[in-house]
Amino acid sequence: MTLSSRAVGVKDVAARAGVSLGTVSNVLNRPDRVSASTRVRVEDAMRELGFVRNESARQLRAGQSRVLAYVVLDAGNPFFTDVAQGVELEAAETDLWLFICNSDNSTERERAYLDLLQQQRVQGILITPVDPEAEHLRDVAGRGTPLVVVDRTQQGLDLCSVAVDDVLGGRLAVEHLIDRGHTQVAFIGGPLSIGQVQDRWKGAQQAWSEAGLPPEALHLLPTSTLTVGEGRGAGERLVGLPSRRRPTGAFCANDLLALGLLQQAVASGRRVPDDLAIVGYDDIEFAAAAAVPLTSVRQPRQELGRTATELVVDEANNPDHTHTQVTFTPELVARTSTMG
Repeated sequence: MTLSSRAVGVKDVAARAGVSLGTVSNVLNRPDRVSASTRVRVEDAMRELGFVRNESARQLRAGQSRVLAYVVLDAGNPFFTDVAQGVELEAAETDLWLFICNSDNSTERERAYLDLLQQQRVQGILITPVDPEAEHLRDVAGRGTPLVVVDRTQQGLDLCSVAVDDVLGGRLAVEHLIDRGHTQVAFIGGPLSIGQVQDRWKGAQQAWSEAGLPPEALHLLPTSTLTVGEGRGAGERLVGLPSRRRPTGAFCANDLLALGLLQQAVASGRRVPDDLAIVGYDDIEFAAAAAVPLTSVRQPRQELGRTATELVVDEANNPDHTHTQVTFTPELVARTSTMG
């Protein structure tokens, strides 16, 4: 086997530079112990051979990884990109690196990533899980890898979690539509097996009931995913309802659905908000930048990521760590899509 067909190792560098393995190790780890001329000769040999340091092996020998991982639920959703940015910013401040994995709403992919990350001995894992009560999450923690659940409420005290009060968020969205005079409202989102969607629907129902409005006037339009395309499809279904039962307001379980609904409404000639008022959820950057700026329930996305990172780092390094469940309060940001 030639050097070109395998990874170049420290033995190859030592042979090329004419030095001992210990000298190469010192250049890599304790360069102050090596004379300048020898250090230059070793570094030249590394460049000539294309040597790449095996950082994973070094960290395993040291017993401490400098890598965190975030397993996101849906990399196509800008909400998770913003959360990941918060994770990365906080990790950088503690001299850590970040791996990002996308489970794509698949339990099988989630498990595979968790197995791989444990094999890589990452310092800690942050995860927005398909199911926050899944046993394999506790299995990871039980094997000694710190794990924090992100954007999910964690029942019990055996894991840290960081989430937003989505029931309150649903209430804020529908209370706003009621305050704007809407008495026929649609909730668009799904599947309801997703915890956040279920909580936002629950909050919507609470606000509707407390306003004394008839239950049948709050319409549930389920979707199979939380995407722009599903939002457009929901808009087409709204048009198909009888005019006397057709909602004049819509609360979408996330901003992608709301943006799709907005696209369909504009394309079909409906005026927003005069014919249809729309509220989204998450307040991603595209919400304010839409052709009709979107009213949305804001989540502190980067703060979710930063706080989760603080918790996982503390668990990794603090023997007195206590599992903590942090819940943030959402706020409604009113814009043209409901305010005219």
